[in-house]
Amino acid sequence: MSTIRNFCIIAHIDHGKSTLADRLLDFTGAVTSREKQDQLLDNMDIERERGITIKSHAIQMNYSKGGEDYVLNLIDTPGHVDFSYEVSRSIAACEGALLVVDAAQSIQAQTISNLYLALENDLEIIPVLNKVDLPSANPEEVSDDIVDLLGCKKEEIIHASAKTGLGIEEILDAVINIVPAPQSDSSAPLRALIFDSVYNPFRGVETYFRVFSGSIKKGQSIKFMATQKKYSADEVGTLNLTQTPKKSIEAGDVGYLITGIKNAKEVKVGDTIIEVDSEQTDSIAGFEDVKPMVFAGIYPVDTEEFEELRSSMEKLQLNDASLVFVPESSSALGFGFRCGFLGMLHLEIIQERLEREFNMSVITTVPNVSYQAFTRKNPEKSILVNNPSDLPDPSSLDRVEEPYIKATIITKSDYVGSVMGLCIEKRGIIQNQTYLTTQRVELLFDMPLAEIVFDFYDRLKTVSKGYASFDYSPIGLRKSKLVKVDLLLNGNSVDALSSLIHFDSAHIIGKKMCEKLRQLIPRQQFDIPIQAAIGAKIISRETIKALRKDVTAKCYGGDISRKRKLLEKQKKGKKKMRQIGNVEIPQEAFMAVLKLND
Repeated sequence: MSTIRNFCIIAHIDHGKSTLADRLLDFTGAVTSREKQDQLLDNMDIERERGITIKSHAIQMNYSKGGEDYVLNLIDTPGHVDFSYEVSRSIAACEGALLVVDAAQSIQAQTISNLYLALENDLEIIPVLNKVDLPSANPEEVSDDIVDLLGCKKEEIIHASAKTGLGIEEILDAVINIVPAPQSDSSAPLRALIFDSVYNPFRGVETYFRVFSGSIKKGQSIKFMATQKKYSADEVGTLNLTQTPKKSIEAGDVGYLITGIKNAKEVKVGDTIIEVDSEQTDSIAGFEDVKPMVFAGIYPVDTEEFEELRSSMEKLQLNDASLVFVPESSSALGFGFRCGFLGMLHLEIIQERLEREFNMSVITTVPNVSYQAFTRKNPEKSILVNNPSDLPDPSSLDRVEEPYIKATIITKSDYVGSVMGLCIEKRGIIQNQTYLTTQRVELLFDMPLAEIVFDFYDRLKTVSKGYASFDYSPIGLRKSKLVKVDLLLNGNSVDALSSLIHFDSAHIIGKKMCEKLRQLIPRQQFDIPIQAAIGAKIISRETIKALRKDVTAKCYGGDISRKRKLLEKQKKGKKKMRQIGNVEIPQEAFMAVLKLND
């Protein structure tokens, strides 16, 4: 066990984690020259196309130093704030972390938040200054920033370039010398933490775990603590580039387990694996339940595919434990699911994965956050509002409370004015402004979560020319003046397009939504009025004009009354059509509400 090292790589998005993992695998000979490729651990098409990591990826490397053979278990983690739950799970399975900082971009918001997460779990931190070979790199200044943040010595920072392979040997030596070996007991009863799982259509659920005490042997009978279900370990092994079966996985090591589980609900990430006859009641303190930040409805385009969508979501949840969903129904869209996501990118990725991996065509409704509503009848008891249709009638409503967050924005001093302007427009209240260096400023705002859900992150990047980094943490609920804005199409309310909006911006947003839908909904044979309403009061209206057939074309002369007669007949037909006509809403219309400022 003294030769095992478990460590992960943490950093802000685009600071070079996946490239560094590639170089570590090359250097230790974990991949052959034939298997080599960029972003080797990123095995999803979306990850490669977008150049981001969505999933944590575990892999084992063997490395010899000073005549001793070491086993290094590496977990490459995502950097985007929407996938921070993946990072928290990876950290729970490790003893050390490589904190990677870009020498050109310096410390950013997610660097700090991931660092605090690692320190809370008592991990040893190894600071790595990456991309030192770039012409725009500023290693001296960034090294000073790292010293201020970590309180380490300047010579402890490893200068590296994941692109050229500079400093890779020093990183591996530091992992062996600084990261402690697992403090586990092989002779004690079995206790292992499940930190990830994936669905294999041929073999059932594959569970990834870290053994804290005892060992798991092939063929052994085991039990999952949360469900109390018993299984036989059909196959155990280590996570190399391909899975390598072993006879047993000892304490301190990381591996995979196949038990032939077909039902996705039986495996819970964060659960503890114990022996069948074990009387243990204390599970391993891993990580708390995920708190979704954004809620949206996901519905199948074909209502008959509801059960298929359910099984696809369950399989996807295995691979992405931060996805939360419950069934719901909509009068416009039929049966579907109310899903909780960690952010807008997370929502986009889930929708894309459902379409690519499970061939599911889905409609996503307007995202929102959950509110607490209080009625006059019972002002102490709150009603949870996840969906605008859950909001009680305005006449019986006492007040609505919405979730607020503490937003940390780090930006260049040149863009402070435009960033502040954006935050104040989004109902933000400035709490603090700190100059970290002469060039970099940290701004703290209290903001409503609902305001950052839609387009805040994209607009922040635009106003700061890509230099602002953003992180947030929830700070509780506050009273707010919110109204439900309904969209009426041809006089019928479309509940999937309803949203809860602050009263001050309801008129502007209602007008923008009507204008956007007018462009996207195809023209019909009759006029379609699009209206935004607060209760019974219409606040905005647009009309999609009818496609008009020229019924007077055959009248090449004669009395005007002949033309008028034909036009009157057409007018009656259009009126009848409008009463019985159905309006199809394209998927772009649901997503367009997110891009109202484009």
